[in-house]
Order: sequence, then structure tokens, then C-alpha cells
Amino acid sequence: MRYIIQIILYTFLIFTISLNMNAQTKKLSAEDQILQDSLYQSNRKKVLNFSMKEFDTLFFEFFTKKNNPDILLTKTEYYNYTVQIAAFSDRLARLYPDQKEVASQNKEQWLSESYEDYLEYKASQKK
Repeated sequence: MRYIIQIILYTFLIFTISLNMNAQTKKLSAEDQILQDSLYQSNRKKVLNFSMKEFDTLFFEFFTKKNNPDILLTKTEYYNYTVQIAAFSDRLARLYPDQKEVASQNKEQWLSESYEDYLEYKASQKK
């Protein structure tokens, strides 16, 4: 029971953060889309087998690095994190079919994350 509540709480947390980060879904450049697709295909099976502990580690590692002004992720590193977080939504949709729409929206939000927006965010941190 505790595990189910924890998953629902994390789904809500991820969805809320995702909505705050991008009010509208943006189109990525063709180059970024190709990179994302490649990373998604190579990470999907691994992420679908993540435990909540592994996902927590990934999620908090991403936000720690993203918010650290001394760390600048490469485009591949950035998209690797966002794609894995998005792919975890597929796992949640399978585990909780009644949350399928929320998981789908969450996945879409994470896949719409732009490296260029991240670079702008990092530039604003330096000021």
C-alpha cells in the first residue's frame, strides 16, 4: 500500500513540475528529435525495469546537476536524463492504467524539454 501511495505521489510531483517547466509543448529541432528518439530506443527497456529507488536516484541526480551553476550538461547528457524520466511514464501507465492519461501528458512534457531552454536557464544562473 505504501508503495502505491509513493508512486502516485511521485507521478503527481513529476507531472506538477513538468507543467511548471513548460506551459506549452514546444517542437524540438530535427537534430534534437533524432537524438531523443535514439536515446529513447536505447534506454526504454532499461527504464521500464527501474525500481522506484532507481528512478528517484535518476530524477534527483538530474535536478541536482541542472540546478548546480558549476555543472553544464552536454546535449546528450541532458536529453538522456529527460528521455529516461519520460520513459518511466510508460512504466507508470502500465502499472496504473487509470493514470494512463496523466502519464502520457507527463511523457509528452518531458520529451518537449529543450536543450536550448536549459542553456538559457544556465545563463540566467550565472547573472
